[in-house]
Amino acid sequence: MRLQVIGDPVLHSKSPLLHAAMLAELGLDVPYAPRVVRRGELPQYLAWARENGITGFNATMPHKEDLLPLLDEIDPAARAVGAVNTVCLRDGRWVGFNTDGGGAVYALRDGLGLEAAGLTAVLLGAGGAARAVALALSAAGAERVFVCNRTPERARALCAQDPLGRLSPAAFDPATLSDLAGRSQLLVNCTNLGMEGCGHFQDFSFLGALPPDAGVFDLIYHPAETELLSQAKRRGLRTLNGLPMLVGQAVLALEHFLDRPLDRKAMAAAAADALRREGT
Repeated sequence: MRLQVIGDPVLHSKSPLLHAAMLAELGLDVPYAPRVVRRGELPQYLAWARENGITGFNATMPHKEDLLPLLDEIDPAARAVGAVNTVCLRDGRWVGFNTDGGGAVYALRDGLGLEAAGLTAVLLGAGGAARAVALALSAAGAERVFVCNRTPERARALCAQDPLGRLSPAAFDPATLSDLAGRSQLLVNCTNLGMEGCGHFQDFSFLGALPPDAGVFDLIYHPAETELLSQAKRRGLRTLNGLPMLVGQAVLALEHFLDRPLDRKAMAAAAADALRREGT
């Protein structure tokens, strides 16, 4: 059994660290290594991987969407999201999964003590990460998820993909965000605003409309505390960055690789401990 993570760039990925910690916790001597695969090289990589004993791999940018037409089978949840981040060789067939949304739901439960079921949330953004998180929240029983995006067409397109009808498109202006925040128990940032070199929110007034016991979840983890989270803390709100989601999706990916359920709390604890030791 050999595992990898592919992408371009990929050497910065935390996946080898997380999976090494979890595999060690399980007492398994399974190699997991990064491999640079450039856009357009996926067909050659899949052939090489099959010939060289790769039994599974994680995929990061730019391959999450490009893998879809190349795989033999795609999990329904991954097809709904339109992206794959975990691929397993099962009976000689490449099977694709997406663990991002499940990782987010896990992080909310573990890091903020929030269950998705019955939740009303404001979700900022309509890209790939937003799609995964929004659909996962809906599938987990959220009552309503307001998808706010500067381009209304993208928000409407995302919401139209939800077969359960629990997603609603909305605008991104401060007045709309404040109105929706006042009706929500959770705000999730799926944009790159706050990431180093990617700009910042111009107005944080909508945070003041959230209920006192609400949570603010920012998928960004570099920096560890974005200005959004800092502003939320000043208002006494519970906050969470993207590291617990990173851990959660890795735990779910390892379950796919091993094709069996794991003690998720033990795996998450091992992965989180590895991040702490590294100083992340």
